[in-house]
Amino acid sequence: MVAGLADIKLRDPRLQSALRKVNRAAFLDEEVREQAAYDRPVPIGYEQTTSQPSLIAFMIDALELPSQARVLEIGTGSGYQTALLAEVAAEVYSIDIVEPLLIKAQHVLQSLGYQNIQLCKGDGYLGWPEAAPFDGIVMSAGAARLPAPLLEQLAPNGRLIAPVKTEAGMVLQRVRRTQDGLMTEDLLPVAFVPLTGPLADRDRQ
Repeated sequence: MVAGLADIKLRDPRLQSALRKVNRAAFLDEEVREQAAYDRPVPIGYEQTTSQPSLIAFMIDALELPSQARVLEIGTGSGYQTALLAEVAAEVYSIDIVEPLLIKAQHVLQSLGYQNIQLCKGDGYLGWPEAAPFDGIVMSAGAARLPAPLLEQLAPNGRLIAPVKTEAGMVLQRVRRTQDGLMTEDLLPVAFVPLTGPLADRDRQ
């Protein structure tokens, strides 16, 4: 387990168990594997990073997932967050636009025996409409605004966690689908690599 994570207070005890079980080093290249024990971001190639585990844990916990949750992850990256999600959700759908990262993550996840994960190369801005709706959606890249397709794919009482650029800087936001509509709240300031793809690029212009 990454140093210091045992002291983090999480709502979901399943997630605390997942943090103890999932070996972060297995998802990192050999030249940076020694950094796995520290609670900090690590480069994974192709101008991408995997976030510090404490932030990943915070984001997953903020989804407040039921035991039979179906989750969409935007940005597979190394696959570490994907594995944590697979430990606490019934089904995980994960999209990445960078094919070499997706292939590498798929190899690791398969070698670890995960059966409840589906991966797809594609534009995360568009989500995975064929598999919607989702109880939780988590974005691992920053957007200029919340992608409308992802909001449409939230199930009733579902939650979306996303880093979004605001006038005050990038903020991690949580959106809930309620009977009265979508409710948005700011959680904390963050720094993420930008969401890529034609629609995300358009939003930044």
